[in-house]
Amino acid sequence: MEGAVRLFAGEFNQSSLTVPGEDDKSASWVVIPSGGYCRQVFLAGALVEVREQGDMLFARLADPTGGFDLICGGNNTALAESIRKIPVPSFISVSGRAQLYRKEGKAFLTIRPDQVQIIERRVRDQWVITTAIATLARLRLVHQALKGLCTDSRILKACSHYSLALKDIQDLAGIVAGALTSVRPIKEIEGPVQTDLRELIMEYIRTTSGPRGVAVEEILDMAWLKAVPPETVLAAIESLIVEDECYQPQKGYVKPL
Repeated sequence: MEGAVRLFAGEFNQSSLTVPGEDDKSASWVVIPSGGYCRQVFLAGALVEVREQGDMLFARLADPTGGFDLICGGNNTALAESIRKIPVPSFISVSGRAQLYRKEGKAFLTIRPDQVQIIERRVRDQWVITTAIATLARLRLVHQALKGLCTDSRILKACSHYSLALKDIQDLAGIVAGALTSVRPIKEIEGPVQTDLRELIMEYIRTTSGPRGVAVEEILDMAWLKAVPPETVLAAIESLIVEDECYQPQKGYVKPL
């Protein structure tokens, strides 16, 4: 199943490349400058505008780096009605499809939402943190590609199309750094709480592990609901691996031993 990409508006709005889907029935990919291939995306931010034109509903979702344009059919669909009922401004999360189309030589980027949900500020902050981690991971691959150490055809295609250089990586990293300044600090977790966190993580791994195990990103998402900083979660996972409570069958996944 295709995973949803997390990305900041400041990067998405620089995108100008699409790649056709696997067949005629598949939607095209929007390729972003850090090398991500986007169809399904997961976003969070502030709903700052809702308007209707004809039978279409338009909305604006602002994250710390810019804004996403949301568009959906407004003919009294359940989704459109749910958006109409959300107070402006409100923090929301959006699952949807990234789209890029051209008109008169200009590229237009939009998000077709599939699901919209009101969230709290701390959930938005956790999205910023996990999106920062995902963006920096993509930028590391781009950096390797510039040094000739990455053979991933998708990354190489993005590097070629956007004529990426070290300065571009630094600029995108700057977008990430700017986004992180919007995150409210969370009190450090210490002592007995850390022990409880390890038990919580192991219980989650045991109960949800599939053939490939559990994605570390899923564990981060689970812990974010309890306001646990991602660096604390990653440290707990590392200690569990060292103590042979779990292992990594492949990068980004863990399984119980």
